[in-house]
Amino acid sequence: MKVVRVQYTTRPEFAPINQQNIAAIVAELKILNHPGIKYTAWLLPDGKTFMHFDQLESEDAHQVLQQLASFKKFAEELWASNLEVEPNLELLSLVSSTESYF
Repeated sequence: MKVVRVQYTTRPEFAPINQQNIAAIVAELKILNHPGIKYTAWLLPDGKTFMHFDQLESEDAHQVLQQLASFKKFAEELWASNLEVEPNLELLSLVSSTESYF
């Protein structure tokens, strides 16, 4: 299992566009219905800092996520948006959970 947490801060004017791009990823993932991908994104109280929390069954599942057309669009626009704070990516290790994972 691969667990990834990414946090970054957009410019205020880009935050609504980023939210739309994230919603497009979720919509595409729902259609794909891949059993090895759990994807969530959160907006922090400042209205411009985002945290993504991805739980992936394998590196192959991670590649599926990154190859989605919606994910590619999201990434391209995010990097072109002149971020206030660049993404900080952390790989996490599960210790314990009430949820069942892969």
